[in-house]
Amino acid sequence: MKKTIYSKFDKKLIPDLPAVLFTGRIITIISETDADKAVEYLLSCDILGVDTETRPTFHKGDQHKVALLQVSSKDTCFLFRLNCIGLTPSIIRLLEDKTVPKIGLSWHDDILSLHRRANFNPGYFIDLQNIVGKVGVKDLSLQKLYANLFHQKISKRQRLTNWEADVLNDKQKQYAATDAWTCINLYEEIVRLHISKEYDLITLEEPKSENIAHGLEVSSM
Repeated sequence: MKKTIYSKFDKKLIPDLPAVLFTGRIITIISETDADKAVEYLLSCDILGVDTETRPTFHKGDQHKVALLQVSSKDTCFLFRLNCIGLTPSIIRLLEDKTVPKIGLSWHDDILSLHRRANFNPGYFIDLQNIVGKVGVKDLSLQKLYANLFHQKISKRQRLTNWEADVLNDKQKQYAATDAWTCINLYEEIVRLHISKEYDLITLEEPKSENIAHGLEVSSM
C-alpha cells in the first residue's frame, strides 16, 4: 500500500500522535580522550544524524555559544558537551570529514553556531530541508516532517532547558539523541519514496484536519 503524505502537515494533529524516542545507546562525551574514541567509531559508520543544542536566552542581548553537538548512528548517539571541551581536533576532524554522510536539518544555522567556537571547513553534510521537496513536501521543521512521513511525534519539551547544566538529565539526553537519530530515518525515507514513488501526495495549502485524520487512519492500516 502506498504511503499518504501531505504537502503541509496540520500541526494541530501532532499532540495526539504517538511519541518517537531513540532507544539505542546514549554516551555523553566530556573529555578530549573520549571524543577521540567516539569520532573513530562514528567515522566507521555508513550514515550519521547530527544536531546541536544551545542554552536558551531569555533576556535581550544575551547570547550563548552552542553547548552540545549530538551525532548519532542508527543505534548509538554521542553527546559532545562543547561547553566543557570545546571543538577538539578530533571533533573538527569529524565535522570536516567528506566520506560519511551526515544528515541534519537547517544545518547551515548549526554550522554558523559551531563556527563561533572554532573555524573548520564543513565536510559531507546533507540538509533535509534541501531534499524533502523531491517528494512534494513543503514542511521544513523536524517535528512536522516526522509527523508527516512517520505519523509519530517528536517531543520538544526539553528544547528550552539549560544545555550548560553541570549534568544533563535523562530527558535532555533522550531529546538530544532523538533529534539526531530521526534525521537518519527521515533521509532514508525521503530517498526511498523518491526512488520507489510508493506514495500519494495530498497537496494542501491550508491543511484540513478531517482529511488528514482520515489519511492517517488509512495509511496506518
